[in-house]
Amino acid sequence: MANSFKVKTQNNIGATGTRANGYFVPASTSTTIIGLTLANRTDAAILGTVQLHNGKTASGGDKTHLIKSAPIPAGSALVVVGGDQKVVLQNAHGVIISSNTASSIDATMSILEIS
Repeated sequence: MANSFKVKTQNNIGATGTRANGYFVPASTSTTIIGLTLANRTDAAILGTVQLHNGKTASGGDKTHLIKSAPIPAGSALVVVGGDQKVVLQNAHGVIISSNTASSIDATMSILEIS
């Protein structure tokens, strides 16, 4: 089994749910999210949402909230996953990030892929 540490980033996330760098877990692979940070790019407070999505398409699969409408103060960041908490993703799973404000979140997701 090969282990590979990677970082996935996405900037200017807004109200439309966005996968971090379009990432979904490849076939024959498991992924552990070891860190996920949402940074507020704006001068005002925003609300950030992160969902675990277990399907490759926006319309397929279930979505479960890791965090919903969490306040992120202006110029600040929210660590959704990190420290003692990890999240395991299976094949075709991904993370969808959104905000209540257009182009307001930069996301950084650190992962370990095991294939």
